[in-house]
Order: sequence, then C-alpha cells, then structure tokens
Amino acid sequence: MKTRIVSLLAAVSISLVLAGPAFAHHSMSMYDRGHDTTLKATITAFKWENPHSHILFTVTDEQGNTVQWDAEGGSPHRLTDRGWSKDSLKPGEQVTIIGNRNKNGSPTMRFEQVIFPDGQALGTRRHHIF
Repeated sequence: MKTRIVSLLAAVSISLVLAGPAFAHHSMSMYDRGHDTTLKATITAFKWENPHSHILFTVTDEQGNTVQWDAEGGSPHRLTDRGWSKDSLKPGEQVTIIGNRNKNGSPTMRFEQVIFPDGQALGTRRHHIF
C-alpha cells in the first residue's frame, strides 16, 4: 500500500514538472487582436526559430524617422503548414505587414499576413473553403 502511494505521488510530481513549460508559455493577450495595423516595411531579418518566428523590419513614420519593429508570429512548424519557409523573407525586401499592435504602444506586433509587391501573400491562419 505504501509503495502504491509513493508511486502515485512520484507520477503526479513528474507530470507537474513536465507540464510546467506549457504553463510558462505566454499568451498573445498583449496584442490588440480587435484591430489590424497595416505597415509598409523594409525587412531587416527573418528569425525562423522556436517558439515563435520574428520579422524584424523598419518603417518610416509620419515625421520621416526610421523606426525599428519586431513582429512575432507562429512557430516554424505552424508557419510551414501555411506555406512559409525559412527563406520566405529576405533583408531589404519591401513588403506590407498586417498584424495586431502591442497594446502598450511599443513598435511590436503579432503578424497575420505579409503581402509582397506582386500581390502574393503569406498568412498565418488556415483558410477553409466551405
């Protein structure tokens, strides 16, 4: 009986330790998901990494200043399922980025779509045809 209790407690403890990283993962609540922001951007880097890919880019503001931005997206696995690759964006490319800005006003966002000058687009959501 005592061995069963110790085994059960050990199993529960191991499960909680392994589940910890899942709870540590942040949410996307810092982004204003109710409003899209569209930016004309120049890509400076595309970081194809876990747990989230990042598009680093510059935007020229209303005063003519160059502002550095960081747009967070899905994991490489999730983006691959939607047509992306590690070579989808290259430094110097001019694109339009659509996403949700950070609620705190910083130049950060969650990207939803990138549109290239030829009209081709890459998105982050699956689109279903009904």
